[in-house]
Amino acid sequence: MSTSFSHHMPFGAEVRPGHVRFRLWAPAQRQVTLLLESEPGERALPMAAAGNGWFELATDAARAGDRYRYLLEDGARVPDPASRFQPNDVHGPSEVVDPGDYAWRHPQWRGRPWREAVLYEVHVGAFSAAGDYDGLRHRLDHLADLGVTALELMPLADFDGRRNWGYDGVLPFAPDSSYGRPEALKRLIEAAHARNLMVLLDVVYNHFGPSGNWLGQYAPQFFTDRHHTPWGKAIDFTVGEVRRFFIDNALYWLCEYRFDGLRLDAVDQIHDDNEPDVLAELASTVRAHLVDRTVHLVLENDNNAPHYLTREQIPSNKLPSFGPRIRSRSAAGRPTPEPESILSSNESKRDPCFRRDDAPMPRLYTAQWNDDFHHAAHVLATGERGGYYTDYQQAPAAALARALAEGFVYQGEHSAYRGRSRGEPSGSLPPLAFVDFLQNHDQIGNRAFGERLSRLASADAVDALTAIWLLAPSVPLLFMGQEWAATQPFLFFCDFHGELATAVREGRRREFAKFTAFADPEARERIPDPNADATFLASTLDWNEPRTAEGQRSLQAVRELLRIRRAEIQPYVGENLRGGACTVAGSALRVEWPLAGGARLHLAANPSAEPATDLEWTVPGKPLFARPRDLPGATITRLPPWSVFWSRA
Repeated sequence: MSTSFSHHMPFGAEVRPGHVRFRLWAPAQRQVTLLLESEPGERALPMAAAGNGWFELATDAARAGDRYRYLLEDGARVPDPASRFQPNDVHGPSEVVDPGDYAWRHPQWRGRPWREAVLYEVHVGAFSAAGDYDGLRHRLDHLADLGVTALELMPLADFDGRRNWGYDGVLPFAPDSSYGRPEALKRLIEAAHARNLMVLLDVVYNHFGPSGNWLGQYAPQFFTDRHHTPWGKAIDFTVGEVRRFFIDNALYWLCEYRFDGLRLDAVDQIHDDNEPDVLAELASTVRAHLVDRTVHLVLENDNNAPHYLTREQIPSNKLPSFGPRIRSRSAAGRPTPEPESILSSNESKRDPCFRRDDAPMPRLYTAQWNDDFHHAAHVLATGERGGYYTDYQQAPAAALARALAEGFVYQGEHSAYRGRSRGEPSGSLPPLAFVDFLQNHDQIGNRAFGERLSRLASADAVDALTAIWLLAPSVPLLFMGQEWAATQPFLFFCDFHGELATAVREGRRREFAKFTAFADPEARERIPDPNADATFLASTLDWNEPRTAEGQRSLQAVRELLRIRRAEIQPYVGENLRGGACTVAGSALRVEWPLAGGARLHLAANPSAEPATDLEWTVPGKPLFARPRDLPGATITRLPPWSVFWSRA
C-alpha cells in the first residue's frame, strides 16, 4: 500500500482537484497580483481581497511544477512566504508542489519511545562530500550500526546562498534547494524509518535571516518594537495570523514530511504575553493532532523553564483540539485507515510509545537541551573559565553531579555571567526531560576556530566524560563525527555577498575582541571568513578518519557504551521516574537514580586529573562499566584520575 501525506494550510499554494489555490496575508497592500510562470509565458492574475489583509486566487491555469511570485503595489516581485520549494534560492520564484505526488512506502511507521532516543545532530551539507540528502542517506547504516536511534537535522528552511548553518532561514516551509528537492528529503526520512531510525528537525521560530525576508514590506505586523532579539525586532506572536503561520509550520513538517519531532531553537528569544503563550499553544496543537504517532518536541531554552517539560496522565479524549488535521490519502486520492505499527524493536501497542490513558506523557514538551551539563563537563575537561563557563568554574564536579541528578544546575540561583537569577527547580522531572551532550553545533562552531572537544582535552578526559554521558539515564546527543573523534573543526559558515558578507565577517571577528587571545587585530584576522569556500570545506567530515587507529578505537568505545545503554539501562527508564540524588567529595561525585521496578542506577566517578582519596562509598549491584577495567566497585575508598564506575542494583 502506498500512501501520501499533505498538510492543509491557510497560507501559500495548495493543489486541489482541478485547480491551485493561492493565498497570501499582505495587510500592508491594497492589491496583489499572482505572477504565474507557465506555458506559453508569464501570466499576471489579479488576486481577490478576502478581508483582514488576505488575498486569494483559485485558478485552473496552474499545476504542480509551475513557478510563481507575488507582485506588490510598488513593483516588487516576491516569493511566497509559505513556499514549499525554491528551486532558484530565496530571491527566485516559488514552485507549486503537490505533496500528494509522493507515495510513502512505509506509511505505517509510528515512531519510537523517547526512552530509546540516542540523538545524532547532523548538518546535511557538511556531513558528506556530496553535501545533500542522498549523501546522508547512504551513510544511515553507519548510524544504525553505531547504536544511534534518531537523526537531528540542523535547520533546512531556505536560506540565501549555497551554504549556511540553517539559522538564517527566511522561508520556513521550503527545504533549502542546495540539499536536493523535497522528494529527496522524504526519501531520506523513509530510509531512516526503514532502519528504525527516527528523524527530528531543528526549526527556528525566533527570527528570520538577514537576506531574502520580504515580510516587513507587505506584512509589517509580523514584527514588533515592543521586544528585541539579538537579530533585531522580535516576531509578534500576539497577532493571530503570525501565530498560525508558525504553528502550521510545525504541523507541516511533522505531517507532510513525517518527521518524528522538532527541536525549537532558542525559545528564550520568543516573546509572547498571551496566555497560553505560543510555545504552549504550539505543543498542545501538535499533541492534539498527532495522537496516532509518537512525536517528540524538544526545546533550547536558556531560561531553564521546567514548566514546559512537566509530565501528566492525559486521557486521549481530554486532549485539546483546534486547527486543521493531518490529511492522509491513498495514491488514488481515497482516504486510507492507519495501518499497524512496523516497529522492529520488539515494541507493541502496550509500549509507552503509544498513548495510553494510564501512562504519564509530556504535557507540552518532551525534553530540553541541557547546556548546564555541557558547560560543567567542558570546564572539567578543558579548564576553560571564560564567557559562560564562569558560572561553573568554582565547583565544576558539583555542577556536573547536579546536572546528572536533577537536570539543571541553575534552578533559580544567581548567574554571574548573566547578572541575574536563572532557572526554576527541575528535580521533580524525569531524566528523560533532558538532552545532554559534550559537543553540538553551537559549542563547537561558536569558537573562533571551531575546535572539537577531542582537540581541547586529553583522551583520558574525553573517554571518562563520554562514559558518564552515554550511560546516564538522560537522553544523549552526539554531534556528527564525534563517534570517531573527528579532527575536522566545525566552523561558522555562510554564503552572503557584498556589504552583508563584509558585515558578517567583521561582526564575527568583533565578537572575539573581548577575549585576551584576540585583543590584537592581527590575531582576529586569522579567524576564518564565514563566507569563504575554504571555511565550509574545512568543516566537512572526512570519512577516511573512521578507518584510522584512533577512529576505530573511539568508534569501538562509543559502540560498546551504547550497547550497554541499550541492554542494561534503557529498559529501566521511564516518564514516571523522578531525578536522582548526588554526593560530591572534592573532585569525586556519586549519583543514584530510581529505575523501574524498584531498581537503582549508581554512578561513582572522578572527572579530574587528580586522584580522589578518603572515600567511603558503597556502590551496590551488578557492575555495568568500569574505567579502568580493574576498578573495584562495591566499596570505593579511592578513585584514580578520570575513573568511572556504573552499576545497577
